[in-house]
Amino acid sequence: MTADQDQPVLHPNVVRVRQALRDAGATGEVRVLDDSARTAAEAAAALGVDVGQITNSLVFVADGDPLLVLTSGRHRVDTTKVAALVGVAKVGRADADFVRQHAGVAIGGVAPVGHPAPLRTLVDTALADYDVVWAAAGHPHAVFPTSFDELIRVTGGTPADVGADPA
Repeated sequence: MTADQDQPVLHPNVVRVRQALRDAGATGEVRVLDDSARTAAEAAAALGVDVGQITNSLVFVADGDPLLVLTSGRHRVDTTKVAALVGVAKVGRADADFVRQHAGVAIGGVAPVGHPAPLRTLVDTALADYDVVWAAAGHPHAVFPTSFDELIRVTGGTPADVGADPA
């Protein structure tokens, strides 16, 4: 995965996300992992961090419009709660084509930034429990470190409690 010994060859999606992060003044550098970080558990294992530190970037359909929910890997999104938060009748999972259209990447590599157009975004307040959280950077093998406050700033997102209550 290297062009020479010093410079890794990055997927175009990763290059786009890295540039969006730089343009937004984000502090973390994109890191390419040897193993896939397609799920929160895979990312946490690869990074040696708590699964709650993994930021899942999930695209939903909110009454037909895209909605990006950045949630802690330690819980699932409560779509009923999210629908009430954003004032829509229904929030549901987006299919792969909808995700690619609005996020510009396939499921498993959705980043908080670098989309074809800005997405309405909610940022899970559970991420504030950690000094450092990790998010996808446009490819299942690429991630970057950030913080709750920085996620809000670079995405223009709204802090929200989006997690399902424990059973």
